[in-house]
Amino acid sequence: MSAAIPEGFPQAYPQESLRSSWGLVPDFMLPSAPTNVKPQTISAVTAQIKTVLETTFNSVWALGEISSLSVAGSGHVYFTLKDKAAQLPSVMWRTTAQRHRYAMKDGIEVVVRGKLTVYPPHGKYQLTVDELYQSGVGAQDLALQKLKEKLQKLGYFAPERKRPLPAFPRRIALVTSPTGAAIRDMLEIITRRWPCAEIWICGVRVQGVGAREDIAAALDRLNDLDDIDVILLGRGGGSSEDLAAFNEEMVAQAIFNAKAPVISAVGHEIDVTIADLVADFRAATPSEAAERATPDRLDLARQLKSRQQRLHDLLLRKYQAQKQWLDNLAKRRVFVVPLDRLRNLERNLDDSLERMQRALHMRLTKARLGLEARAGRLESLSPLNVLARGYSLTRTLPAKTVVRGIEQVNVGDAVEIIIGNGRLKADVTGKTAGEE
Repeated sequence: MSAAIPEGFPQAYPQESLRSSWGLVPDFMLPSAPTNVKPQTISAVTAQIKTVLETTFNSVWALGEISSLSVAGSGHVYFTLKDKAAQLPSVMWRTTAQRHRYAMKDGIEVVVRGKLTVYPPHGKYQLTVDELYQSGVGAQDLALQKLKEKLQKLGYFAPERKRPLPAFPRRIALVTSPTGAAIRDMLEIITRRWPCAEIWICGVRVQGVGAREDIAAALDRLNDLDDIDVILLGRGGGSSEDLAAFNEEMVAQAIFNAKAPVISAVGHEIDVTIADLVADFRAATPSEAAERATPDRLDLARQLKSRQQRLHDLLLRKYQAQKQWLDNLAKRRVFVVPLDRLRNLERNLDDSLERMQRALHMRLTKARLGLEARAGRLESLSPLNVLARGYSLTRTLPAKTVVRGIEQVNVGDAVEIIIGNGRLKADVTGKTAGEE
């Protein structure tokens, strides 16, 4: 079967020529890349695009029509936002889509806020939608959202900057309308719960022209006082137009700069204003704000009485335990008969002294007997005893050297002869060797 030549081609090319030209047959090599080029991987190029795109477009407001809407089994919603000239793939994750997906359908025009992200495996970018509004919501609401975003970036809503409320406030400032129901509720609750507190009322307009200036000025004036413990900023409920003053940047800045902790009680529970987000504590109603700002004196009295009773019981148990210990200590023999042990010690001391004296006497007697025995042995060996038996001892004079041989003396030498009962002096008249 032959293929038709497409219109516009001047001639037909042989099949082998086409195969070679399109690279089906490797008749030649591709040229090498320049040596001074350092190519990047597709992943690296995509990563750079992802970084630049997501950093530059991290918060985008867009107006468009929903098309190609689909809900995945995971709960994520995928759709396309488009206008007459372009379209933008978009996604809304499940946690956000749960609030909106039943109101979303193809063909409706919406205003969204989100950030551009890149999905590297497909090399495509998309808009991750965080907020979705019906088109025509108005410039005022869009401006409010942008103001919230701005203040959040500045740290006005940061939880770590929120200050704790005082446990026992001495001076409380109320910034509210002097004629509204909110001030009556707060005064009634504060005076009932904590009547010892001093209340300062800063009457301001809470809606209409000049309200934001009044509120900001009152908060600024309170900064000049050093003994304000807590500030209650409140009003009753109302429409979004009635609460507009509490969504102003001027008021948010004044709350942020307040020296004392601020409790915001604006509107009812469903109404959340910028003032609520900036304040140190948000109360659903002015009545709740007054309750959170003050302790209940009756509850404190009950707590004090309970603690007093527990302290009394604790001290009583401690006293009884110590008394029992002291009674047991007093019953011990050492305290009942305090000298008995001393007498026992004295008796032991006397016995020890007696034993020591007997031991010493025996030791001395034994030593004396030993000495006498040794003296007797020495006496038996004494030269004097030998002399007493008729022997004599001769010594030269004047050196008194014992004469043991005749060679030690000469004829005419003076000698001393010691006998048992005295001494004799003589001169040597002759000497004879050997025995006769």
